[in-house]
Amino acid sequence: VAVGDQALDLSVFAAHNGFSALSTIQPHLSVFSQPTLNAFAALGRPIHRVVRGYLQSVFSVDTPFPHVLKDNPDLQEEALIPLRLVTNHLPMQIGDYTDFYAGLNHAYNVGVLFRGPANALQPNYKHLPVGYHGRSSSICVSGTTIRRPNGQIVANPTADPKVPVFSECKKLDIEMELGAFVCKANKLGEPVPIGEAED
Repeated sequence: VAVGDQALDLSVFAAHNGFSALSTIQPHLSVFSQPTLNAFAALGRPIHRVVRGYLQSVFSVDTPFPHVLKDNPDLQEEALIPLRLVTNHLPMQIGDYTDFYAGLNHAYNVGVLFRGPANALQPNYKHLPVGYHGRSSSICVSGTTIRRPNGQIVANPTADPKVPVFSECKKLDIEMELGAFVCKANKLGEPVPIGEAED
């Protein structure tokens, strides 16, 4: 957890009674010693909220729990790491994902490639953005250097015959991605009711 210019190591914090004043998480402390936060995510939104609220109270100036960290220099030394020394990793193991064409310009540009300008957007696009299966192996940590993709292109579209060459792409359509982890499963074939979407 980033806190100012430091990061709180939740594994160390949990192992040294950092959560001693939060009974709700006591049976689940092992989730913070896992290599990812999947097990913590699976605990659900009510647990996420109380843990977040508790950590905020621990770091508040007038914390009701000064013994946990504020007056505990040993735990501060062990559990707080300067952000400049922290290496970011993917916080979750991502087994799969669904991508949605939520950006109109990007959806149009891709649609032109497949169907031409007249039919670039499918008739339902403005009512229900198209979702498709994505490739989770391409998800990386923010700041990772991205390589321009290679593929077959026709360098001279007016040539006859048109002969493709293997090359870096000459144009690159950029879109901003916004991700959300789905922490709770639903049964196969059973949609999630809109009233439960936030959970």
